[in-house]
Amino acid sequence: MVVIGNFDGVHRGHQALLHEATSHSRAAGLSPRVLTFSPHPAEALGRAAPPVLTPVDRKAELLREHFPEVEVVVQPFDDGFAAQSPEQFARFLREALGARQVMVGQNFRFGQGRAGDFARLRQLGAELGFDAQAIRLQGDGRGVWSSTRVRQALAAGDLADATALLGRPHELEGVVEHGQHRARTLGFPTANLGGVVQARPSNGVYAVRAWRVEPGALTPLGGGVANIGLRPTVAAGFAIEAHVFDFTGDLYGARVRLHLVARLRDERTFGGIDELRSQIGQDATAARVILAASPPQ
Repeated sequence: MVVIGNFDGVHRGHQALLHEATSHSRAAGLSPRVLTFSPHPAEALGRAAPPVLTPVDRKAELLREHFPEVEVVVQPFDDGFAAQSPEQFARFLREALGARQVMVGQNFRFGQGRAGDFARLRQLGAELGFDAQAIRLQGDGRGVWSSTRVRQALAAGDLADATALLGRPHELEGVVEHGQHRARTLGFPTANLGGVVQARPSNGVYAVRAWRVEPGALTPLGGGVANIGLRPTVAAGFAIEAHVFDFTGDLYGARVRLHLVARLRDERTFGGIDELRSQIGQDATAARVILAASPPQ
């Protein structure tokens, strides 16, 4: 069985689809595969791709965590792959992936120019020897669970909704870089993350949990408070910087992952350094209270 999708975020809609797919595969005695793509098809087609919720390596990791029995196939989506006709894509499913059943979402399109729809996939499957099934998209009273909804929630600063849609906190991950060291003089040293590719929430201050990411290992660093924004009081420019509570080690050059647990407030300009320092202290206190009441996910 082959289940096809971008699966960006591996959100609750994706999880529901894959729960149904793996149940079908067990009943039919088939080995389930997930077919996903890198880069995003829009990027390969010269359009602006949406900000990613989960880079491809993390996406594959999450898929395996949720569904250990699934083989994850990451297909390079280059010009040649994008130029396939619907017939060529269907033949790829049958011959390269050995598909006997193919499961997709109801809105699935395929082939050059998105020429193929589910009806065409089912027709081609009948000709080539696989059965195509469309799984009804899942959602709640506010609509279908989708990656677009997650991005919209993040952009609006609605972290609670983004967390509910994903089924876990949204993550930001990057390498700790040297900054201007201003936060250290305020009594709140921060790890400044560079190279973050995940969709960012709206600028503001957040309660977070931090992990150090190494090959084959994820080490908890603890809770903290993060500022995402332009740091207008000191005119320091945009940064993603996190103060990890009670941490005294050296993280420069380390890869750090932040789980965004709760939004504390909007970013704003203060009257001076003393007022900023006082507010950071209040933010840290508020974050400690929230994190103490929120078990890690």
